[in-house]
Amino acid sequence: MKNLFIAGFALAGLLGLFAACKNTPKIVNNDPNAVYACPMHPEITGKAGDKCSKCHMDLEATNAVAAPSDPNAAYACPMHPEVTGKMGDKCSKCGMDLEPAKAATTNQYKMAFSSSPANVEAGKTATLAFKPEIVGTANTPVPLDLHHDKKIHLIVVSKDLSYFEHIHPDYQADGSYQIKVLDKAKPFTDGRGKNETKFDQGGDYVLFADYMPTGASGQLERISLNVGGTPYKPVTYSKAKLSAMVDGYTVTLASHGGKFVTNNQMHIEGTVTQGGKAVPAESFENYLGAKAHVVMIHSDAVHYMHVHPDVAGGKLDLHTTFEMPGTYRGWLQFQTNGKLHTADFVVNVTEGKAGEESHGGHEGHKEGDGHKH
Repeated sequence: MKNLFIAGFALAGLLGLFAACKNTPKIVNNDPNAVYACPMHPEITGKAGDKCSKCHMDLEATNAVAAPSDPNAAYACPMHPEVTGKMGDKCSKCGMDLEPAKAATTNQYKMAFSSSPANVEAGKTATLAFKPEIVGTANTPVPLDLHHDKKIHLIVVSKDLSYFEHIHPDYQADGSYQIKVLDKAKPFTDGRGKNETKFDQGGDYVLFADYMPTGASGQLERISLNVGGTPYKPVTYSKAKLSAMVDGYTVTLASHGGKFVTNNQMHIEGTVTQGGKAVPAESFENYLGAKAHVVMIHSDAVHYMHVHPDVAGGKLDLHTTFEMPGTYRGWLQFQTNGKLHTADFVVNVTEGKAGEESHGGHEGHKEGDGHKH
């Protein structure tokens, strides 16, 4: 009887606590600079409409108020810190919103690469490992920031640019990030474009590892990988291809001004149709924090660019700057109904004069430790 009484008392207490929590009014803070936080993880803060990065609950208003933004504060692109401006500006190279400039760091970073086995063979299993390091202090952990929902974006291409894949290594307890290479006959666990890849043919491949150490600007590592086995037959691209069909969609790129040139901020329009009818880009599902991703790589397999287009009037609005003339292979990725679509292009870029094309841009180059993304 005593135990029953205690249990009933405890239950009543829990119900009372639940009712008190349920009836606790949420804070209303109409100040435009109000700080919002997760009710379960108060260290996660943001603005109205944001969600917690840990539990995905809606952030709620607190009594705190953030200091108003300084209109004279320095803003810079997180991927191209050399591109600066004011609040509300966009990067002329990749189209990203400029963010408050980070304090300068003297650290130099590299992405250490290894594979197991050491010699990767076509059609066979393997593991690719990537470990961010500070040059000169390899044992110091290097935390990475999320960038478009992932800590590392890995672009895998054959050196002739006939093969393309955009994947994301998984974090490991030793501080590295890994990609599983599957046997040729084994199906992908959760479809392509996740944390697995395959090499059906041997030959030379290039891996572009795109990452952002905490407190630093974006980094890009170009890694060469030779895969053993019967090599692929190299393809040479020269004829422009500005329209592509994929999964029933037709995707077209068009430059304002009608041509693609260097030394100018380019403005490129991307349109998507299905069955002859326009498909508004606003209807695309968010894929890695954007309505679309565009990667372009020069035929030298060195010059590299990764653009996240804006959406305007139902179309994709790309801003980019080409620094090197020549032939580029391009891939535009977007998602509908849970399916990722990848359209491929060939873009011929000629030498231009400054001012020849007046619209916006982004392009990059990575060789050794230098980085323009």
